[in-house]
Amino acid sequence: MKYEIVHLSKEQWKGAILPIEYTTFQYYDVVIHTNDNWYSINIEKKNFSEPVKHTRETHDFPDKLYEDYWENAFAWGVIVNDKLVAAIETDQEIWSNRLRITELWVDELYRRKGIGHALIEIAKEQARRERRRAVILETQSCNVNAIDFYRHEGFTLIGMDSCCYKNNDLNRKEVRLEFGWFIEEKKKLTLKDIDIRMESKEEYYQVELMTQHAFWNKFKPGCDEHYLVHKLRQDKDYIPEISRIAVKDGNIIGCIMYSKSKIVDDEITHEVITFGPLCVEPKWQGCGVGELLMKETMKLAVDQGYKGIVIFGEPDYYPRLGFKSCDHFNITTADGKNFDAFMGIELIPNGLKNIKGKFYESDVFEQLQKDEVEEFNKNFPYLQKINFPGQWV
Repeated sequence: MKYEIVHLSKEQWKGAILPIEYTTFQYYDVVIHTNDNWYSINIEKKNFSEPVKHTRETHDFPDKLYEDYWENAFAWGVIVNDKLVAAIETDQEIWSNRLRITELWVDELYRRKGIGHALIEIAKEQARRERRRAVILETQSCNVNAIDFYRHEGFTLIGMDSCCYKNNDLNRKEVRLEFGWFIEEKKKLTLKDIDIRMESKEEYYQVELMTQHAFWNKFKPGCDEHYLVHKLRQDKDYIPEISRIAVKDGNIIGCIMYSKSKIVDDEITHEVITFGPLCVEPKWQGCGVGELLMKETMKLAVDQGYKGIVIFGEPDYYPRLGFKSCDHFNITTADGKNFDAFMGIELIPNGLKNIKGKFYESDVFEQLQKDEVEEFNKNFPYLQKINFPGQWV
């Protein structure tokens, strides 16, 4: 049975109590040794003489969603028959660039069904999207099942607090342990590692599938960029001569698609180009594939006589590749606005210097109907739509 994971909004779920309780037969005994020159900490799994049960009633502060001290909390959960049966909550630890899991709970009847793993994967995905360096969480030395679960999910011990809950935590065998999961540092690829070339008709589906993976749940629940790829190929403004895919070991791992656009100044129309989608398979994101695609195709664009590129893109990515906000070029959007995500780059010296006016991209970008996208999604394996912080819905 598939369990749908949904966003638990703060407006609806603030203050909801999570009935976290467990029975444990073991604990990790934390022993601190010290002398004048060193400290030594020994942590060893041992058995309780009799089972120990932890319930909500034994804690002064029951676990609740969206506590006021978690300023950037965001929660997801599983609801069955209008009842919450699992939940995870995260909070952005901005000062250290880490993501903290503040709550994780699965009802006893729904454990060992993969729900806990799925919730942890959502937290890891949030960390990747926000470029956090780690995901961290707290548990107790007596919660052996939780510790074993976190270790299975790739978390390692990163610290402890011997008096977090009470001054006698060491004697009570309930010591706060901190666990962390670290995002893998990826090796940059070069042109020797990948093949950048035009796509063939036989590869259309794989390019669309890769695009769906790259954008799924990125800017909103689900995505429509893979359908845009499908529509763009049939559009009069598409420029296949400079559009390219990236292939590694026979697998399509990235693509960049160009289309004609224009800047209109009263009666004068200037032709420029736009790229999008530019995307990379999630497994290979952060390896420089997008940058390689962009640099190689910009050379092709120059050879084709194009003077400049104007895009709507991520303002924390493109400026380091030479893009500037369009107010540097006296260019505005069609409704006369300028903002950080509206950017351009000159392909030749002063390629946009003497151009001014309003920017219009191909009509194909305005023709994506929601019902058409949903029908198109049926061509691909099922993916769940999930809300992430900062998305528009």
